[in-house]
Amino acid sequence: MINSPVPVPSWAFPVLFVTGLVAGFVDSIAGGGGLITLPVFFAFGLPPQAALGTNKFQAMFGSGGAAWHYSRSGVVNLSECGPAICYTALGAIAGTLTVQKLDPTFLKHLIPILLLAIAACVILRPKLGEQDIHPRLSPRWFYPLAGISLGFYDGFIGPGVGTFWTMAFMLGLGFNLTKATGYTKVANLASNFTSFCFFAAAGQVYYGAGAVMAVGQLLGARIGSRMVIKRGAKFIRPIFLAMVLALTLKLLWDAYER
Repeated sequence: MINSPVPVPSWAFPVLFVTGLVAGFVDSIAGGGGLITLPVFFAFGLPPQAALGTNKFQAMFGSGGAAWHYSRSGVVNLSECGPAICYTALGAIAGTLTVQKLDPTFLKHLIPILLLAIAACVILRPKLGEQDIHPRLSPRWFYPLAGISLGFYDGFIGPGVGTFWTMAFMLGLGFNLTKATGYTKVANLASNFTSFCFFAAAGQVYYGAGAVMAVGQLLGARIGSRMVIKRGAKFIRPIFLAMVLALTLKLLWDAYER
């Protein structure tokens, strides 16, 4: 833990809780919860590395809670998730180590273009994700390719990784949108936990602020995952598209504002 934490006023704790609640709800459905949580940590004066580390800490609870509810409902079979967890963790380790040495500017310009391509694909293929389709890759090839590459991306820069995972599961393994969303949360948990360990080892986590937001994350993830399980792809689709477009605009602004 950081020895000299930034003072957080007492009124900030309800704000952190509500932020976590909203982020956990949105993230369990469509990803992109970091768009909501990370700016709040910056607003309360956390240094960049500490904000990222604290965000990974609280995000573990949201992705973990959602993964648990999806598994309890039968959407996710945790016994099948070993390869996804292992390869994603390996990728996240490589990405976390690499970002300390390389300039991520190239990815910051490339990712919005990829996200726009995903939005176009979802809009132009309205039936995508309504039901399982024939997989294009076997799990033997899919998990090393997707796990290492997307784990690396999450450790390196991160925004939109849940969106990329959902599309990968749908297009690679042929999952429907509900199932893809559930398995995405397991992969998110693996990369969040791996990155958190590095930030924690460096003393770059504010556990007090993170814990308050984590409680909201758990509740939001519970509500969101239950709604996905109950309502299915027709419920996820508009929220998924909205988060893709919001994330794209945010990244375009960050990449080109200067």
